[in-house]
Amino acid sequence: MGRGVVVRDLAEGDLVAWRGLWDRYNAFYGRSGAGALPEDVVGTTWRRLHDVAVPVHGLAAEAEDGGTPGGALVGIAHYLFHHSTNGIGPACYLQDLFTAEDARGRGVGRALVDEVAARARAAGASRFYWQTHETNATARRLYDRIAERSGFIVYRYPL
Repeated sequence: MGRGVVVRDLAEGDLVAWRGLWDRYNAFYGRSGAGALPEDVVGTTWRRLHDVAVPVHGLAAEAEDGGTPGGALVGIAHYLFHHSTNGIGPACYLQDLFTAEDARGRGVGRALVDEVAARARAAGASRFYWQTHETNATARRLYDRIAERSGFIVYRYPL
């Protein structure tokens, strides 16, 4: 890349570019193929990212000399704010972060995390956190440099 990264809000015109990255992100985590992530979930996610009444937000990263919304994106991030029992301000959860394969190691992920952190601070968040899979070595190299591990283990109860 050799250029800077511009991080901005996802725009309606980013749908095709976002979908390409979103599909690769989900494939990375084994959510691909028939029925893995139903179209109604994808559509609802996209609509939520643009609904001001929903506390879920989306960011796009593009090369500094990138064009306009709808152009080639090199990364995406989705984050949300929620209440917590251990703080007054909202907590900010980085739910999804994906960098295009050919842009990894070039500051895209860091730029996205930094922008979410800035927005969390601006919102008065008392905590900013995320999780990743233990096998995601590429992301963990970044996360181990910029954040602290919480020590918590995630459990899921089947519904």
